[in-house]
Amino acid sequence: MTGKAEDQTEDLAIAREDPRKADLRPLIQALDDYLTALYPPLSNHLLDIEALTRPEAAFFAARKAGKPLGIAALIAHADEGYGELKRMYVPPEARGQGVAKALLLTIEQEAHRQGLPRLCLETGVDQPEALALYKRYGFEECGPFGGYTVDPLSLFFEKHVNFPKYNSKHSYFLK
Repeated sequence: MTGKAEDQTEDLAIAREDPRKADLRPLIQALDDYLTALYPPLSNHLLDIEALTRPEAAFFAARKAGKPLGIAALIAHADEGYGELKRMYVPPEARGQGVAKALLLTIEQEAHRQGLPRLCLETGVDQPEALALYKRYGFEECGPFGGYTVDPLSLFFEKHVNFPKYNSKHSYFLK
């Protein structure tokens, strides 16, 4: 193994899952705890587990050998022409293995599959790893979208996800 993230995703499986599964709840709770420690309540835009089960939500888990290594969700805002990336989290012990990249690509592919030309997200200013990831994979800063308002602790990003041709070679999504 060379140590490069893209080399470590070979056995990674990403699938749409129910966020109420017992082995996924600790990841959701860890994300809640992390964000609650960083930001005050008015600057935290957490979706609860039930919101992640609504028809407009697509919740994904990344697993290796059955163990969950990360989560991410796409919330479709079809009437407004975009999807929102929510609940993206990879615990510290699973970082550096390409899990976040694979989840992000899966979310982009799902947005494209649903006919959503734009992917948006809100993230906090005190999350340098997340900011670097989003910028590295083509997200550009934008203003608040949807129901968000200007907040000095929030940054907003968007990316157009119209793929000219679906490339299954780079797909982690399992149907």
